[in-house]
Amino acid sequence: MSTALLEAVRRFTEIQQGESPFRTAIDGLTVLRSDHEKRPDHLIFKPALCIVLQGAKWAVFGGRHVDYRAGQALVVTVEMPAFGRVAEASPAEPYLGLVLEFDLGIMREVVEALPAQLQPSSEVSFGVFVSNFDGALADCVLRMVRLLDTPDAIPLLYPLIMREISYWLLTGPHGGDIARLALGTDHAHRIVRVIHGLRSRFSEPMRIEDLAETAGLSPSAFHRKFKAITSMTPLQYQKQLRLLEARRLMVAEDANVETAAFQVGYESSSQFTREYARMFGNPPRRDVAALKSIAA
Repeated sequence: MSTALLEAVRRFTEIQQGESPFRTAIDGLTVLRSDHEKRPDHLIFKPALCIVLQGAKWAVFGGRHVDYRAGQALVVTVEMPAFGRVAEASPAEPYLGLVLEFDLGIMREVVEALPAQLQPSSEVSFGVFVSNFDGALADCVLRMVRLLDTPDAIPLLYPLIMREISYWLLTGPHGGDIARLALGTDHAHRIVRVIHGLRSRFSEPMRIEDLAETAGLSPSAFHRKFKAITSMTPLQYQKQLRLLEARRLMVAEDANVETAAFQVGYESSSQFTREYARMFGNPPRRDVAALKSIAA
């Protein structure tokens, strides 16, 4: 692992105001720090590199548990809801990490410029994997973090560094699967297109037969391939998106329980309350009150 990158991120966090996560002047680059282990929480992962420089984290996608620690990166290729936490941190050695969202436009340009066609695995693969984070890729991210000291250089140099990062990812051992899922470079793009549709229209009623038809697959084949990528059924995926958005509405926009439930697609507030408590551990009003007290 790059000691220089660790120190650059540590210095950055020490001069920041407020609480982690720290947004940066580079769109899509977020710096994370925690001086203690955190309670599990739900969130939505976008296609990104989630890099651990110090400490450790874990995340659960559907039924799949993924651990990653210092010197590793969680590579997310498809937008997915997940459940995770900082698992190793202390005031003496805080958790330090970075989230760098993929620039899919730049990544697509790199794929088209590569001299050889990428070879994905023969089966549809899970959309998340853990990779060692070192070498050329770590050098690129270090240069990107150092750009934060010279904001005027970001518009010119960020695209160049992001092209390098895309190159190393796409020519690495998982390059074919990254291209297949993040960019939809083969038949898997139909499944990914359905996932994107669910993400943007999660409040609408869903029929597996309609989703399968959109993907050009039988319902059973669609269900199998969707779960292979996300480790969730389409219904589980939709439900997590709905509950996460409802939580955001109640915390950030002061929506009441009934309004939030209706806006995300629930017809029954009692069903919403049951499923919310099952996912977050407390019924909506108690959970939201606790979150607001932490933020106050």
